[in-house]
Amino acid sequence: MFEREQAARISEILHGAVDPHVHSGPSIAPRAVDHLELVKELSDAGFAAVVTKDHDYSGVMCAQLIRNHHPELKTRIFSGIVLNNVVGGFNPYAVEHTAAMDGRIVWLPTLAAENHLEWEKTSDWAHPASTQKIRPASPVPLFENGKLRPEVLDVLDIVAATGMALASGHIHVSETRIVFAEARKRGIERLIFTHPEDIVGASLEDTREIAALGAYVEHSLGFFIEGSKFRNRSNEELREFIECVGSERTILCSDLGQVGTIAPLEGLRRGVATCLSLGYSDAQTHAMVATNAASVIGLED
Repeated sequence: MFEREQAARISEILHGAVDPHVHSGPSIAPRAVDHLELVKELSDAGFAAVVTKDHDYSGVMCAQLIRNHHPELKTRIFSGIVLNNVVGGFNPYAVEHTAAMDGRIVWLPTLAAENHLEWEKTSDWAHPASTQKIRPASPVPLFENGKLRPEVLDVLDIVAATGMALASGHIHVSETRIVFAEARKRGIERLIFTHPEDIVGASLEDTREIAALGAYVEHSLGFFIEGSKFRNRSNEELREFIECVGSERTILCSDLGQVGTIAPLEGLRRGVATCLSLGYSDAQTHAMVATNAASVIGLED
């Protein structure tokens, strides 16, 4: 009886949820679910929206096709662009194109971030497709002679003008602090600090400082929940990260969709169960899996 009641409670909390960071396919890297399959599953669960993320292409065209041809789906699908090598790094034309096709998030470099390439040297991670299909990533720098490159500033101005969200990607937290401060000066209102718990070198104090710039702090549940092949953090660490900025500034995303691990929806369900076990209320948990993300991607605009 308790398990059924708990499952129903989790389903109710996830009604209207938004997952702003999912790695569905098609992709050059192996994916367990494609964009359409993902939206159908999330629609059945009553999600309001999802944002697909691919390290190597902008998914806005796929999202538009699904929205046009599947109006029966309750979940609205969006995408964005990651400023890696394949799209030309800090390419203002690609960012403008993404905005024109209703893209919602611009991610700063991930696999091509200088910080990511340094992190790779001491990690066991490698792009699943890099050796077979594409050349290894080359760094996409943010700075030149100690200043943000003109191309970076151009992209920031486009993000500000179009109202998209800017996410930090895999750049180092020290770089995020500088870019986000400049972003605020240039009128960007929607900022997302991407998984401080992994790759980007952030402490709890760093996380507080980034949130103080007006950013939402986005945690990837794949790093926290039992059953995920990416798990490298504990429930207590999740609590510490949430508490350092509050549930009102926290977003919980799945960051799932890869092969060999749990599905995005199951990741969110386990994430909600974890939050409840940590003592967060239904309302606080719903904010972290639904309303905060809806706000940052402009779902109600």
